[in-house]
Amino acid sequence: MKIAFGLRVRNMMKFLRLLGFCLLTVLACHASAQEKECAVVLMHGKWGNTQYISFFGNRLKPTCDYKSIEMPWSKRRNYDEPYLTALAEIKDQVEKFRQQGFKRIVLAGHSFGANAALAYMKNEGDVDAIVLLAPGHTPGSMYRQGIGRDAVDKARELVTAGKVDESLTMEDFNQGSRQSIRMKAGVLLSYFDPNGLGNMVLTSAQFKKSVPVLWVVGTRDPLFPLGSSFGYDRTPPNAASKYLVVDADHANTPDASVGQVVEWLKALP
Repeated sequence: MKIAFGLRVRNMMKFLRLLGFCLLTVLACHASAQEKECAVVLMHGKWGNTQYISFFGNRLKPTCDYKSIEMPWSKRRNYDEPYLTALAEIKDQVEKFRQQGFKRIVLAGHSFGANAALAYMKNEGDVDAIVLLAPGHTPGSMYRQGIGRDAVDKARELVTAGKVDESLTMEDFNQGSRQSIRMKAGVLLSYFDPNGLGNMVLTSAQFKKSVPVLWVVGTRDPLFPLGSSFGYDRTPPNAASKYLVVDADHANTPDASVGQVVEWLKALP
């Protein structure tokens, strides 16, 4: 009798341990699912790098995971690939996040990175929201001012003649600074054509689908005086979209707005 009772006790203990293990497994799976709610593909600005935008990215957690990717306009890469290849690199990371099970993919960029987010929505449009931090790179304005105009015209001639790999030098412009850069004709035209993918006025109105847009601009940003009519008002209407003004210059807009960006991400339907 005592032996039978002891066996029942031991079996009950085994059952309880197994039940506890199963509960822990369920909780771990639930936590894992929670962690895969949102992921952000994050892009730096012109002549920058992934480290420059890392403070902003780290502040997005735990609301969203993120991956900062080095783009062709970084200081190191120095326009080594054309704009379409840059968009393909973004798409590769978007697909990686999808494969990892994230439910919402957000594309976010600072300055030239924001420019790329708009171009991506025109060409691909397969993300669920975009965050534009101090959108920058205005090839139309550069061309009208004569900055790099001769190089753009020459690049167009070369591309028309099929000489896309012939290199030439142009003067690039970034927030008051100028830099002489040498690149292939096809690459140059892809970024600096005043009516190409870099024209945010055009790409803002050419999304493949409507998604929530957070357009952030600082009060001391060169584009601030143009207001929401510059590009935000042209994006497809979406109830969750927002035009956000922060007290910052162009470079500091990401850090100045990160708290409000996080709240916007949390509030997305």
